[in-house]
Amino acid sequence: MSIDFGAPADDPKIFRNVCRDRILKDLLKPDKDKETKSAWKVLIMDKFTVKIMAYACKMAEITDAGISLVEDLFKRREPMPSMDAIYFLQPLKENVIMLLSDMSGRCPLYRKAYIFFSSPIPKELVTYIKNDSSVIPRIGALREMNLEFFTIDMQGFVTDHDTALNDLYGADGLSNSKKFNDTISTMATRIATTFASLKEFPCVRYRAPKGGDPSTTPKFDMVPKWLATAVWDIVSKYKSTIPEFPQKETCELLIVDRPIDQIAPVIHEWTYDSMVHDLLEMDGNKYTYEVSKAGSEPEKKEALLEDHDPIWLELRHAHIADASERLYEKMNNFVAKNKAAQLQSRDGGEISTRDLQKIVQALPQYSDQVEKLTLHIEIAGKINKFIREYGLRDIGQLEQDLVFGDAGAKEMISTLRSMQDMSPENKLRLLIIYAIVYPEKFEGDKGEKLMQVFLSLLTGTMITSLAKLPYDNMSVINNLKYLGGSDTKKTSRAGAFSLTFDKQKKKNAARTERQDGEETWALSRFFPLIEAISSSCLIPNSSYELIEKLSKGDLPLNEYPSMGEPSSAPQGATQPSSSARQSTTRPSQNPQPMSMRSRRTPTWAKSRTSDDSQSSDSSVLRHASGDFKRLGNRIFVFMIGGATRSELRTVHKLTMKMKREVVLGSSSIDDPPQFISKLKAVGGAKNM
Repeated sequence: MSIDFGAPADDPKIFRNVCRDRILKDLLKPDKDKETKSAWKVLIMDKFTVKIMAYACKMAEITDAGISLVEDLFKRREPMPSMDAIYFLQPLKENVIMLLSDMSGRCPLYRKAYIFFSSPIPKELVTYIKNDSSVIPRIGALREMNLEFFTIDMQGFVTDHDTALNDLYGADGLSNSKKFNDTISTMATRIATTFASLKEFPCVRYRAPKGGDPSTTPKFDMVPKWLATAVWDIVSKYKSTIPEFPQKETCELLIVDRPIDQIAPVIHEWTYDSMVHDLLEMDGNKYTYEVSKAGSEPEKKEALLEDHDPIWLELRHAHIADASERLYEKMNNFVAKNKAAQLQSRDGGEISTRDLQKIVQALPQYSDQVEKLTLHIEIAGKINKFIREYGLRDIGQLEQDLVFGDAGAKEMISTLRSMQDMSPENKLRLLIIYAIVYPEKFEGDKGEKLMQVFLSLLTGTMITSLAKLPYDNMSVINNLKYLGGSDTKKTSRAGAFSLTFDKQKKKNAARTERQDGEETWALSRFFPLIEAISSSCLIPNSSYELIEKLSKGDLPLNEYPSMGEPSSAPQGATQPSSSARQSTTRPSQNPQPMSMRSRRTPTWAKSRTSDDSQSSDSSVLRHASGDFKRLGNRIFVFMIGGATRSELRTVHKLTMKMKREVVLGSSSIDDPPQFISKLKAVGGAKNM
């Protein structure tokens, strides 16, 4: 008897697997074509490359590749002169100095050094190495891996620029040219190493600045163009510096930034993945929990919610109500098929989490499977408890009504007054969404009075002037202007502030309903703008159905220009249509809808008419992997300033729909609390 949890995609051509295989085959087995005296090797890394390795590979895979010991470059290490060492380092002078210290002189720490740099090494550092004559004979390899990105998902990566929002859009970053330029340069290098690793030559496109005159366009509105230019310059050089690098475009890269969709990072998302990271105390993807054992104190354990967990892979994009239901169905199916489990359920009813933990001890042959099931049942139980305690159903309904134009200030004030125990964080998220959808209401004296009303409701005390408003809350609303394309140099009357966002945000709705007529879960109306299925989902004159239009060659060139002149359309893509060349838009076809009906759906989560924006597939690529060779070439979307889990879900969904692998890159992946903390910092020291 076994439990069917599905299986992760194992096709070697999937984005994350390509990156993992580069490390396991090219880096950890550099002498695979030769017999060596040392079968085992030592792996030495700096702090940055340790993170790259941790995201890409498991420790067991590293050991299987012949690594007996992993060491920190800057920690004292015991000499092992009979063993070879593999160095995986950033090309920094301090790293090279430590490397030479290890391998020079009469008694080097290791027999031979295989040196791999994560990005191109400056010529002066190569000269520095060559000048040490005692080291040269001991170098077995000296190569550039071009691997400076972190694969956070089978179809996602980050460049580890956690402060990018402030560095590129905030007051401090805009006033500090060196920080601004360094962030653009480093981010471009790390993005480019993605294409070097995959040996893909991208056609690079970007969100065009809103202003026609570069001399008057705000600096932060130029960020996508400047990053696209830097990436293009680097990947263009790869054609002559990397063997077998394509000479024509083989994929597409679209560079956008957080200002195109300011709601997605703040709104409550109702998928399992999003709620885990929003509501629970997570350390990255690590979840800590307690396991009770008979006759002993509860034991703390850690679990990684990642691709290697088949239950997580299956349920992460499912609506929380659907995920909860399917978990209990799995548990009850297990109990029904197992006599030992039936004995634990005395009354023949649904078995508890505590009883399920006892089953783990009684059935050691199934312990790993049942422990995972127990873990996810506990997580789903905690989430549903918080949904009830925090009143998230009502909050989520108001959030989505605001976004779809079905609610305004009256409903906001009514909800804030009726839910006196609402947490300050949830009140603030509502206020941010309202300010994004109705920016004009925050202008001038009327905006000041409205802020007084809202902030009074947020704090539970009467505010008589803006000077007395809680500064954190005030600054978050104020700082939205840095993400909206307004000129930060403009000042308003004393005591007031300007919120001049993109014109589309001045409408009474940031999204419109989908018209598919299919049933799905309640509170799943919202979708990130990179997903927009057709123009009917958006307010008039919007052109944010980005990925599908890019795939069809219909993305307007005036709104999303291309770097250089594409030499040919990438394989698997279509040439830009006449409508794209003339910078017009046309709706794309609606997708085939999916219905997710439930027998035990909670009342609040009963199905409603809308497109299924939460696919319950364990992995779209798991189903597509058998036909992967027939999929069109990749589409990369890079989100500057932090991407969301809803956007990560989107690339999985659209990969299946369009039959092209879509990869999401970003400076970071942010959950709502993280994004709001960053938004508070965007205004600079005065807001801290």
